[in-house]
Amino acid sequence: MNNLQQTYFAAIKEFQHQLKHQKKKLLVSSLIRLAVFFLIAFALYFFWGKDKWIIGILILGIAAFIFLVKRHTNLKHQKVKLDHLITINENEIKVLHKDFSHQASGEEYLDHSHAYAQDIDLFGEKSFFQYLNRTSLKSSEKKLAQLLTSNSIEAIDQKQKAIQELAAKMEFRQAFSAEAKMVHTETSPEDVAQSLLHYKAFVPKVMRWFPYVFSALSVLVFILLFLDFIGLSQLLLWLVLGLGITGIFIGKTQKLSSFANQAQSIFQQYATLVKLLEEQNFDANLLKAFQAEVKSTKGVSSVLMHQFAKKIDALEQRNNFLLGFVLNGFFLWDLQKSHPIEQWIAQHAANYQKWIAVVHLFDAYNSLGNFAFNHPTYTYPKLTSEGPILKAKQAVHPLIDSASAVRNDVEIGADNFLIITGANMAGKSTFLRTLSLQIVMANLGLPVCASAVHYRPIQLITSMRTVDSLADEASYFFAELTRLKYIVEQLQNQTYFIVLDEILKGTNSTDKANGSKDFMKKLLKFNSVGVIATHDLSLCEIAEEYPQVKNFYFDATIKDDELSFDYLMKPGICQNMNASFLLRKMGIVD
Repeated sequence: MNNLQQTYFAAIKEFQHQLKHQKKKLLVSSLIRLAVFFLIAFALYFFWGKDKWIIGILILGIAAFIFLVKRHTNLKHQKVKLDHLITINENEIKVLHKDFSHQASGEEYLDHSHAYAQDIDLFGEKSFFQYLNRTSLKSSEKKLAQLLTSNSIEAIDQKQKAIQELAAKMEFRQAFSAEAKMVHTETSPEDVAQSLLHYKAFVPKVMRWFPYVFSALSVLVFILLFLDFIGLSQLLLWLVLGLGITGIFIGKTQKLSSFANQAQSIFQQYATLVKLLEEQNFDANLLKAFQAEVKSTKGVSSVLMHQFAKKIDALEQRNNFLLGFVLNGFFLWDLQKSHPIEQWIAQHAANYQKWIAVVHLFDAYNSLGNFAFNHPTYTYPKLTSEGPILKAKQAVHPLIDSASAVRNDVEIGADNFLIITGANMAGKSTFLRTLSLQIVMANLGLPVCASAVHYRPIQLITSMRTVDSLADEASYFFAELTRLKYIVEQLQNQTYFIVLDEILKGTNSTDKANGSKDFMKKLLKFNSVGVIATHDLSLCEIAEEYPQVKNFYFDATIKDDELSFDYLMKPGICQNMNASFLLRKMGIVD
């Protein structure tokens, strides 16, 4: 951890140094703008009455001022980016000390009916999602949640290589995150994508070229006016004609303008992120495939997005009443500028949807790469197509402090089912969540907290924590039965790694024991693989009938009227229980 802290402290120091210089540049930029303003004012005063000089000064002055304003805006952008980069590294130091409360918890993504999300604390406060999440965009956050809950075992080796490469690209990851944190939009990119896909063009074919003819004729009208061939009244009639033509389409143009105004900001901001992806060199096939989505279109995607933003900007000149009045009257501006926008939409709307999807995917994968970077001692599971489903040495839950964590070895064969018994608080449930999370992480391509792991990819399904909206026992029991029924139904068509914790809690001991045995036998008919934790020692008898079932336990020791745990999993059946001792120790009973 010390090396990681030093890396982040060094980055903070460097960015603070750059920020100091950036602030100086901003101050100088402000002073230059002020000086140019007074210089222009002085020049206008000095040359007042000399029309040609005044016009020249105004043209040069306005051009210089626009240049300086744009430069100042770019400097401010870089300053804000440096602020974000400093915050990113400061937050990483906090996370290294297990303080990740500042990250989004992802609670809104928790689906109680999901195969495992609820049982393994995937979302919510102090969850794995909160620990993992470094996304800068809301859509990326949602994408990360989808990756965690996908239960996909496809292309795990490719995912591992992609994450390994991103882990090594700290500068790129942080630059991308900092830029993404500056994205602020009122409308979601996905909504804009749908609007683009369903947009219906309204500019008639004749109006795709006629505005240019009309504009040329307008220039001719001005020449005729200047040569006194026509009068002002004829000019006004021509203006009214132009306004009448554009007025026919005013409703549809206004609708396009309103939509385009919302889209413009998104295109400008996302173009910067797309450009970062275009310019990066990747080696991992998966990252190359993602990148190809923004490179395979005609033209450079980021340039196309900037072009669209500029086309929208041109149309938006209509919103200046006086300027719009003149532009529409003499140049049919609405029609002239609406057609290029419609043309762009027709050619690139589908591609835009891909571009933003890639941006969100990269932002989500940055979280995975960052996780791998922060855990250099973690192990990428060695993928196998035969042998045990999971063989791990010194496995532990990633959210437990590694300095104090007790590590366990485990091996679960392709048809093995482990029955784990143990005293209260001895570590059974934590071990189940450790196994479950290792499978989720392995399927995602992440390194896992163990010294060595052999893994035969498999999907995960669990029943560890039943949630019920009613407070009565019958409804709780029904909810639990529904969950167990769901597991059996899923096993009809797919092999799963099954994790169960103290099933059938909503009934009496005898009924629970019989029901648990029957359910276990049902699972074993599917040649199921997995693990079940229980306080019911009679369930362990199944191992006598089914040799693929193995008994393990977590022990508790009572010595000198003190309770202690070693949190080590051992073969066999637990003989020491501690409920009565704890009741007496806490003074609840005599």
